[in-house]
Amino acid sequence: MAALDGKVAIVSGAAQGIGEGLALGLSQAGATVLAFDVQDTITQVAEAIEQETGNRVLGMVADVSKRADVERAVATATETLGGIDILVNNAGAWKPTLVDSPWEQAVADWDLIMDTNFKGVMMLSRACVPHLQSRGGGDIVNISTYYVLPARSEGTNNPETDLYNASKWALNGFTDTWSKYLAKDNIRVNGLCMGATDSPMLRGLFPTGELPEAMAKTVMYPSDIARLMLDLIADGRTGENIGAWVGHPVELPPPSPAHRRISG
Repeated sequence: MAALDGKVAIVSGAAQGIGEGLALGLSQAGATVLAFDVQDTITQVAEAIEQETGNRVLGMVADVSKRADVERAVATATETLGGIDILVNNAGAWKPTLVDSPWEQAVADWDLIMDTNFKGVMMLSRACVPHLQSRGGGDIVNISTYYVLPARSEGTNNPETDLYNASKWALNGFTDTWSKYLAKDNIRVNGLCMGATDSPMLRGLFPTGELPEAMAKTVMYPSDIARLMLDLIADGRTGENIGAWVGHPVELPPPSPAHRRISG
């Protein structure tokens, strides 16, 4: 019997990269998965994962920043798949944002990044919480970045991405408060905070779409992050940011004391 047999998981932003890897990992562990994304390739991705694992994976096009889409995704999980046990808030937007960019550009960038990275997490999580409560517990995993943890290398909190950085720091508030409030319902809330992981988003930073040779030798892979997520779910802890750094073992650390659960 697989570890997550009988469980239903939602993964946002699952059409490629880390999200696709997380959906695959959950399916391999036995979960039924609702995978959604703004990209219409999500249906083909879901079908491929289902064929590989033999467990049901339902793909749908939906935008986490739109309330109607969030409600439709949650309704599909509960009505078609039977409930919700695990939510992985993976969907994210990234782009360079300069502190001195024109006013109109700054506001447009705010809407793009915060609506997906922060408002979308809030809406999807709040829509799922009553269903997690009705199941007697579950897991919410917020996909963040190693920027919010003590640095182990240069390059954290890129000065040209103030809004992306702010959105991920803001997730700490959700993770910390939700973990405390929902503990009474046996709902665990944690963050996964990784560094350079091979994905279309990372490759998009380079003109050729290829990783530099040195990075390609050390970069982490979605399968590494998926394994870490599954270990975290099995562990049962709550209220922590779990880091994954290039050049270090990708593994679950010992539980942090209460005063360091979010900061690391």
